[in-house]
Amino acid sequence: MTTNLEVLGQTIKRAQYRNHRTMDAALHDVGISLVQWDALRAIERMPHASGHDLAVATFQSDQSFGTLATRLVARGLISRSAGRGRRIEHALTDAGHAALADGYRVASGVLDELFAPLDEDQRATLLAVLQVLTADAAESPGPILTRR
Repeated sequence: MTTNLEVLGQTIKRAQYRNHRTMDAALHDVGISLVQWDALRAIERMPHASGHDLAVATFQSDQSFGTLATRLVARGLISRSAGRGRRIEHALTDAGHAALADGYRVASGVLDELFAPLDEDQRATLLAVLQVLTADAAESPGPILTRR
C-alpha cells in the first residue's frame, strides 16, 4: 500500500497548527505570544545576532522581524545596538530573560501534554524521521526548544 503524501503533508501541518495554537494560548497567560517567545529564544541562542540572522532563525522576513523587534524593544524585552557597518545587533534585557524563563516554564507543561499520546520510543522515532526529512534545512534550524 502506498502512503498518500498529500494526507501525510496535511497531517504534519495539522500537528504543527495544534502545537502553535496550544503554545500561543498558554504563553498568552504569561504575557507573550509564541512569535515573541520564539524571537526571545533566537536572541538568547544567537547573542548580538543581526536582524537578518534572527529573521531566518524564526522563519520570518527581515521586515517582519524588524517590526517584531521594534515591539519587543518598546516592551523592554530586548535592546538593539549598532554593530559593524549597518548591522543592528539584538540582546535580551533582564525583562526579556524573565519573559523567556516564563515561556520555558509554560512550554514544558504544554509540550508534555501535546506529546503525551506518544511513548518515549515513538517520540524518538518521530524526531529522527523529521530530522531526516528536514536535513537539507540544517543551515537554518529555526526555533528549537533547548531547555527542559
